[in-house]
Amino acid sequence: MHVVSYRYREACHLGMLSADMSSIISFDISEAKAKTGLLALIESAPSLLPLRNSDDPTPLEAVEILAPIPHPRRNIFCVGKNYFAHVQEIATAGFDIADSRGKAPEVPIVFSKLPDCVVGHNAPIVLNRNVTNQLDYEAELGVVIGKEVKCVSAKEAMDCVWGYTIINDVSARDVQASHKQWLLGKSQDTFCPMGPFAVSKNLIDLTDTSIKCWVNDELRQDGNTALMIFDVPSLIETISAGITLYPGDVIATGTPAGVGAGFNPPKFLKNNDTVTIEISGIGTLVNKVMSK
Repeated sequence: MHVVSYRYREACHLGMLSADMSSIISFDISEAKAKTGLLALIESAPSLLPLRNSDDPTPLEAVEILAPIPHPRRNIFCVGKNYFAHVQEIATAGFDIADSRGKAPEVPIVFSKLPDCVVGHNAPIVLNRNVTNQLDYEAELGVVIGKEVKCVSAKEAMDCVWGYTIINDVSARDVQASHKQWLLGKSQDTFCPMGPFAVSKNLIDLTDTSIKCWVNDELRQDGNTALMIFDVPSLIETISAGITLYPGDVIATGTPAGVGAGFNPPKFLKNNDTVTIEISGIGTLVNKVMSK
């Protein structure tokens, strides 16, 4: 199931994509509940929300697609250095603030993005020249938590997963370098495009799912979830060991090689650049850079 949170005729809705992905059948819920996005569906478990008349679908092209969990937004846990080729490219280019010299981490590196930096499909990524001159992209698989858990083992971790979405972990590399940490460089307003859809976990094979990212027409990232250093169950076990995970929490699982900082010279984002991220089985997330 592909779920979409959207605005149509000035009202918020939650719906399910048609088989050909050209239209939406909305769930028969109040607008207040629809404003919580995917959470409305997660919290209805194990039953499904009722659908409106499937004979009168809404064309996908007629709606404004929102982030899967637009409000209230939950925690966003991010994983650094989870693809070995990315570890190496960052170290080689001199952007490894931990100075690990290109070595794979021994345990997952986990940080957070502030929830208010989440934006949806086709929303602008704001390039604020007063803050950064090294704006970068990171295509990532996002894991959506479906039930409250704590201290869950890797063996049982997948039971708490509802499904997946796409995340662009936008980063200000110069801010990261000057502050020697990741929060400020990754949590600026608009620095977490998410969507366009959320898909139930049965639709994704974590051992073989492609992740691609284009900047304008240039393919920059071409990776696969099979190359993760730490798999999804391990990440959930690590995070939940001392932190309660709640429905709607999202884990961004790290990015493959090919980020702007990894090129020589670096290829940072510029005004009017378009970032397109495609993850097989989910869809395509598109956002344009807008200078401020």
